Amino acid sequence: MKNSQQGVGLIEVIVALVILAVAVLGFSAMQLRAVTTSTEASNNVYATNIARDLAERLRVNRQGLEALQKTNFNVAAKPRDCGKNVCNATQMAQYDFDQVRTRATNLGMQMAVLTCAGSTLARSCVYVSWGDTNPTNGNDNNPDGGMDCTNGTVYNTNAQCVIMEIYNRV
Repeated sequence: MKNSQQGVGLIEVIVALVILAVAVLGFSAMQLRAVTTSTEASNNVYATNIARDLAERLRVNRQGLEALQKTNFNVAAKPRDCGKNVCNATQMAQYDFDQVRTRATNLGMQMAVLTCAGSTLARSCVYVSWGDTNPTNGNDNNPDGGMDCTNGTVYNTNAQCVIMEIYNRV
């Protein structure tokens, strides 16, 4: 008696390869999504730490915070180096702000301190953003093409930013 089935046919091999290819593509897509999510989570942690760092530095130096608030957090590009020189409260606040802003820039992030939207009290909020998001509150009509973090009291869809409320404005 002769067996007509001698081995695996070409059709079976092709079907098995197609199934394997679909599985590998699915796994690759899952890996890509995991990497993207991990990067986003890392940026979120970095941004939170930057905002917390600034909030704590300003909490310690309340007089300096008040001076910065009066200037709407406009700090010169190179404030006095308080790591090497004696500074007053205002100079120390400017130095601290510049240190945190430089750290954010080195991580590819942007930072701003704005009046918190929708608050009945005049409070300051630290905005830290990355990617194509600007650390701003607006209607998303930016000339540079980037989106704002918020529009009033609402986060913009797909905005990549962290907002931390700090202390009452003077």
